[in-house]
Amino acid sequence: MTFVVGENCIKCKHTTCVDVCPVDCFYEGPNMLVIHPDECIDCALCEPECPAEAIFAEDEVPEDQTNFLELNAELAEIWPNISEPKPAPADAEEWDGKPNKLALLER
Repeated sequence: MTFVVGENCIKCKHTTCVDVCPVDCFYEGPNMLVIHPDECIDCALCEPECPAEAIFAEDEVPEDQTNFLELNAELAEIWPNISEPKPAPADAEEWDGKPNKLALLER
């Protein structure tokens, strides 16, 4: 099993999850992070660290976000690895919890 970054990470992109990952399986895009499913060891350390509550176990991904399973796998292959936390975007709190952010995803 793997963990998956969901829609609420878009434009929030907190990186506190990166700091606790023992295998550096996070990858960074312009306005979102993803988890490489083949590298995740299912340790669950990242999930409680996400202030946006955007990380899910793959069998707990909300029904309306199951497309993020494939999206994480796809983007982890092309985005660079991130292993050190960075400051969140200045407007991250404004975006936290806003619905329908998939159209805002920057590749």
